[in-house]
Amino acid sequence: MQSSPSILTSELKGHSNQLELDPSAFSTAAPEAPAQPLLYALKSGIIGRLSDLVTPVVSHLAKDYLGGETVDDAICVARRLAIQNVSSTLGFWDTADYTQRHVTDIYGTAVKRLSGSGLDSYVSIKPPALRFDSGAAVELAAIAQSLGVRLHCDSHGPEVVELSHAMLQAMCDRVGPGCLGTTIPGRWSRSLSDADWAVERGFAVRVVKGQWPDPDSPRADMRAGFLNVIEQLAGRARHVAVATHDMTLAAEAIERLRTTSTSCELEQIFGLNSSQSLRWASTNGIGLRIYIPFGRGYIPNAMKALKRNPRMAWDIARRLAAGRES
Repeated sequence: MQSSPSILTSELKGHSNQLELDPSAFSTAAPEAPAQPLLYALKSGIIGRLSDLVTPVVSHLAKDYLGGETVDDAICVARRLAIQNVSSTLGFWDTADYTQRHVTDIYGTAVKRLSGSGLDSYVSIKPPALRFDSGAAVELAAIAQSLGVRLHCDSHGPEVVELSHAMLQAMCDRVGPGCLGTTIPGRWSRSLSDADWAVERGFAVRVVKGQWPDPDSPRADMRAGFLNVIEQLAGRARHVAVATHDMTLAAEAIERLRTTSTSCELEQIFGLNSSQSLRWASTNGIGLRIYIPFGRGYIPNAMKALKRNPRMAWDIARRLAAGRES
């Protein structure tokens, strides 16, 4: 992996708050779209211009399909899902104006609200939003362990993985692995070794295709990489969340995990999950968990992602409109 030039690697000793980092390392925004060949770019440009007409519609309609701005908003959504026997994840999405202290407090509030709620839910945290600060992370981990709530680290770019690992390791050193989890994208060349790292420490693992490309292999087959990580975890990981809306891929991954008696579940994002996913999970006897994004940062990030994948904007607009009409 290519190290970020903004990271002083000689000081990387598990105390990420002592590192000198470029401010961009703390951003949780989705990555920019990579440069494309001319013909593909022209075609994408046409679709993109059409998508620009749809994106405001998606943004307007999507508000009813998100977890709101506050922890209590997200917990209301979690309670609605629980009525359908669906588990949940609360994931706060910050914006640049949030301080590290503010983000830490929001995560802490989410943990406290879930404690004693009776919900099968955990809190997903973003290491960049915590500034990779081990002190803040350990503070959260201690609260989570004492209240019996799991904390899980979302993934970001490959250039900050070591910082996230250092933070997570500090949490593990304080509370052990039982209430901790990590996310592994399938598209990176380092993903298999990251899977080994997680298994060795006993973390729960969420496997995703990944938003951020590997600079050493930007055109890697994400589906193949996803299944390669699943194979690396099968029979070894404490628990695996198969996080994808690609149900063909999900079915294959879950089958491989079940063959090795690995605890697993299907995880999808709220608003993009479907009744078909719920039926499939029920029919196949697999747990379904819905990631509930909340906070002001989610819609801007979602809109950025849609502009990187214009056809998705059209598809979501059609699905949301159909849902409104039914």
